[in-house]
Amino acid sequence: MIEKLNIKFENNETFQNVMGSNDNNAKLLEEIMGVKIYTKGEFVNVKLKEDSMELEQIERIFKALIEISKHDNVIKERDVIYVSKQCNNDKNCHDIVDVYINKTEIARNGKKVLYAKSMNQKKYFNLIKHNDVVFGIGPAGTGKTFIPIVYAAYLLKTNQIKKIILTRPIIEAEESLGFLPGDMMEKVHPYLRPLYDGLEEIFDQETIEAMLEQGRIEVAPLAYMRGRTLEDAFIILDEAQNTTKGQMKLFLTRLGFGSKMVITGDITQVDLPKSVKSGLRQAIETLKEVKDVAVLEFESCDIVRHPIVQAIVDNYDNIEWKE
Repeated sequence: MIEKLNIKFENNETFQNVMGSNDNNAKLLEEIMGVKIYTKGEFVNVKLKEDSMELEQIERIFKALIEISKHDNVIKERDVIYVSKQCNNDKNCHDIVDVYINKTEIARNGKKVLYAKSMNQKKYFNLIKHNDVVFGIGPAGTGKTFIPIVYAAYLLKTNQIKKIILTRPIIEAEESLGFLPGDMMEKVHPYLRPLYDGLEEIFDQETIEAMLEQGRIEVAPLAYMRGRTLEDAFIILDEAQNTTKGQMKLFLTRLGFGSKMVITGDITQVDLPKSVKSGLRQAIETLKEVKDVAVLEFESCDIVRHPIVQAIVDNYDNIEWKE
């Protein structure tokens, strides 16, 4: 049954923001909702088709976008996609709007403030603040590595921790660094480049280099963790899906007093031999009931990179590969 929905915007500024430059957001909404949108002045007429979203959900999405826009938020393509996919009931809509209005500050550098960009990012950050060990699991571009790096850098800058330790299994968890030129730091650096990106949100390059020399920021392959107790530190294990059971146990048992650990990875991107089970997967199964250990699983809708990245992840996840 064909129906129509008429929406009036309070002012032209809100209308332009929600509809987007050259009506780009409106075109995206048409595609997502399966509708035809007609605009006139500050009015929007939504014509439903046979395969459209439910009328109630369409109305919720528009109301959410309008409310978000009222609070000086620029509505981008990523926001349209995120709100449209997540706003499937009243509670979710309320929670989504709350993310944009009551922003959760992760870190600040002068006038620059970094906020959580999704419900799961907000949950993740709060879990990191209130737990000793946190697992951030999910696809690329969700912020699972960026958030703990930036937060750790902020804590280091404000002298709330003594050091940051960044580590990951290198070369498909085999840590075969011998063929690379240079000393250990030069060998490891290319693999930890994504972690440096987060540090540079808080520190300039000279400061990072000075802290590396002072040992306040330490980077090392996972094998170098053996025999150590890591105290008063923020420790981040990246690409943890490529750890073995033994490597993961080795890492987790390094935790000392006054420290936090964040373990990140994507269990759909395991490079280990097929006969070897990911240590990340085993750790989540083993520790899910342990106090002060928390797990946050991101979804493709949490991806904050270019909108096409979300589509890429979704399509790869939906294909049954035949080898």
